[in-house]
This record gives sequence, C-alpha cells and structure tokens, in this order.
Amino acid sequence: MSEKLQKVLARAGHGSRREMEAWIAAGRVSVDGEIASLGDRVETDAKIRIDGRAVSIRSEEDVVCRVIAYHKPEGEICSRKDPEGRPTVFDRLPKTRDSRWVAVGRLDINTSGLLLFTSDGELANRLMHPSNEVEREYAVRTFGEVTDACIQRLRMGVTLEDGPAHFDKVKAAGGEGMNKWWHVSLAEGRNREVRRLWESQEVQVSRLIRIRYGMIELPKSLPRGGWVELPIEEVNYLRKTAGMAEETRSLLGTDKHSVARAKVRSAKIKRAVHKHKVATGKAKPTRQRS
Repeated sequence: MSEKLQKVLARAGHGSRREMEAWIAAGRVSVDGEIASLGDRVETDAKIRIDGRAVSIRSEEDVVCRVIAYHKPEGEICSRKDPEGRPTVFDRLPKTRDSRWVAVGRLDINTSGLLLFTSDGELANRLMHPSNEVEREYAVRTFGEVTDACIQRLRMGVTLEDGPAHFDKVKAAGGEGMNKWWHVSLAEGRNREVRRLWESQEVQVSRLIRIRYGMIELPKSLPRGGWVELPIEEVNYLRKTAGMAEETRSLLGTDKHSVARAKVRSAKIKRAVHKHKVATGKAKPTRQRS
C-alpha cells in the first residue's frame, strides 16, 4: 500500500516530516529518477534519492522505534551542523544503522536539560504538533524581584509578541535574596517562551533547565552530555501520547548480558562527557608523575 513520501522518509529516520516536506519542496528528493513533489505517494520498492544519494526506506513493520533521553549542556545548538563550528546536540549521540536521530523539539543554546531523540521521524513530528500539548517542566533561576502579583500574572496569562501565554504551574523551589529557583510547567514549545514570560515581568532568567517532558523525567544520574535509551514502556507512553500504535520490540536487552551492556553504556557516557570537556577546554589538567 502506498504512503505519502514525507511520512515514509520521516519514519525511516531521515528527519522529521516537516524537514522532509521542506526537502521535497526544494527539489532535493527524487523517486524512480523523477524529482518528487509534495503529496507524492510511494510504495516500499520505490527508488528514492536525497541530493542524488540513494536512501533506504522500510515498511512500518521493519522499523523499531527507539527513543533516547539526552542531557543537553549549555553551549550546544540543536542543529546538525553549525557554520560557526559550535558543538551540536548530535555530536555525541550513538550511531544508528540505516536511520538517524530526530530531535523532539529544541532547546536554545543557553538552556540545558532533557532533550528527547527518536529514530522514528513520524513520532517526533506528532509529538511536536501543537495539538498534543505535551507538558514540559523547567527549573528556572531568576534574578530580580518576584512578587505574588507577578506570579499571578504569569499563571493567568500575559501577551507576548506572538500571542497570549501563561505557565500552567509556578512553584517556588528555594534560593536567597534576588536569586530564586522556581519550577514552572507549560504545554507549549514556542521559541524562548519560558524566558520571554519571565522577561515580560522584568525578571531576568539566569539559569534554565528542562527537567521533564510529559511523564519522562531527566534522570538524576545522567551527567550533562550523557544519553540513555528509554525502555519500551516509556517509548509506548510517547507513542500513545502521539496517537500511534504500540511498539512491540526493543533493542534494549533483558537477558543476563543486560548489566554488562549497561556498564558499557555508562562508560560511553563518561568518555563522551570527558571528550566534550577536552574539546571545550574545560577538562582538568592531569597530574604529572615525578
């Protein structure tokens, strides 16, 4: 049975459906030797090329949906490549075969915390659609006077340049003097929305960390720059949220070798974090033996 070209490419992990639609519109995709158009439908045996390079496509039954949670550090951008040579969130992700990781949303360069990636571009596309209204929670450190009236306005709603916005929840989380910590949640993912909401009250955000996406929390043991693959229960929670059928397979093992693989994954995380620190000049110098 034929399917829309952009959906087939997204499911195979070549990018989100929105990215694929942009590539098709730009004439970068061909099907059986002809430049593709938006709305084209293809069969699984179609010969598809992106920028002249043959790409693999797979049926829905052949794709195992994988999701990883990544602890994004500040200073990384959510693009695959950067003309300025800045590090990207894709630099330290695990390699995949016949697919690539697609980010579920974005965090700006000065925001750290939980960022999800999936091998299924269709899942990413659905989760990012505004109709899903997946709740995000952030830990925010503010600088400035925050009054009860200010908190009330942020809960009730303020008008930003792109329309009304508000926090669903605002909860004090400690701090002293003019520097206070808060936990806030909202069900939108507009550009810099958390920062702009606070700035509308003339309060500066000095630290911003995403700590939860829906029911998926940032693992407390996961270091900045580290990643961990989610178990099938959490993958299916995301698929259900997106209105998709459950995944029945997982590449995470449950046999006697699982502990060994977990140790290997932990070691990979530590190496990735150390590599990042060396690249950015933040690694501590090693002592020289006399």
